[in-house]
Amino acid sequence: MADPRFYRNAGPFSLTDIAEVAGAEIAADADATRMIDDVQPLHLAAANHVSFLDNKKYKDEFAASSAGVCIVDLAMADIAPAGMILLTTPQPYHAYGRVADLFYPGAVGSEQISPHAHVDANAHIADNVDIKAGAVIEAGAEIGAGSVIGYNAVIGEGVVIGTNTQIGSNVGVAYAMIGNNVIIHQGTKIGQDGYGFAMGPTGHVKIPQLGRVIIGNDVEIGANATIDRGAGPDTEIGDGSKLDNLVHVAHNVKIGRFCIITGQVGISGSTEVGDFVAMGGQSGLAGHIKIGMGAQIGAQCGVLRDVPAGAKVAGTPARPVQQWLKEFADLERAAKKRKTKE
Repeated sequence: MADPRFYRNAGPFSLTDIAEVAGAEIAADADATRMIDDVQPLHLAAANHVSFLDNKKYKDEFAASSAGVCIVDLAMADIAPAGMILLTTPQPYHAYGRVADLFYPGAVGSEQISPHAHVDANAHIADNVDIKAGAVIEAGAEIGAGSVIGYNAVIGEGVVIGTNTQIGSNVGVAYAMIGNNVIIHQGTKIGQDGYGFAMGPTGHVKIPQLGRVIIGNDVEIGANATIDRGAGPDTEIGDGSKLDNLVHVAHNVKIGRFCIITGQVGISGSTEVGDFVAMGGQSGLAGHIKIGMGAQIGAQCGVLRDVPAGAKVAGTPARPVQQWLKEFADLERAAKKRKTKE
């Protein structure tokens, strides 16, 4: 069970409610009015819990589980323990995510503005906004209904934040337009100067950064990420994209919809990333290149040129993953031959 010091369980819920949220089918002989208290992993679940099986690697745990209810693909139903009620769906993990959110909903605004927050008289605060102690909301900023502004967060002049958006503690947001249902975790900085200088033998001239950061709906940005505002054109992050901790997005970058960008990725200025791109940890993109829709960039990959749509690349410099694997195997064989000769 989730530690009640940190997580508040909104249950119990009936099987009918759970199945509706999951988008799953209830077994025909199940009691749809049965109440379920909590979500639990397979090996810890009891009769009053709902669990899930998505990865076949855990089928033995599923077969031995004491969970009263389990979300599974119909193809796995024949190995379910006797008495377990099944909620069947082709996407058990997606369904479980929705059910877990039912039991443990995220933070929502409660119309509590701390007396220790500073909210400028010319800021526009909608209903049910929660502003924590130490937060600063500057003139002309707009905060949408149901949003939460964390401790010591700073929302700069003119910034627009949509509805039901969560801004974590110590976040700084400036020169930005942020959509609805966005989550920005602790310590992230958005809208600071892009790294723009005209270099020369007598010194480097700073180029004013006159763009914005535009973040779409349903975006999540991890802790201590940094997203620079544009130099003239805007820096953009499309709907549904998910950025991990410690990601850096430079000025003028365009990130498409539903991208997955994992920890310590760096994206250099003016690069364009298409929809549904996935980037492994510590990978990096050079500036002024284009990554096609659905491309996959391997961990620690260094991308110096355009990547076509749907391509899978690895290594530095980046090349097709099968080519990289072959080169790596050739290198291993060469090293073994040399060792044998020695």
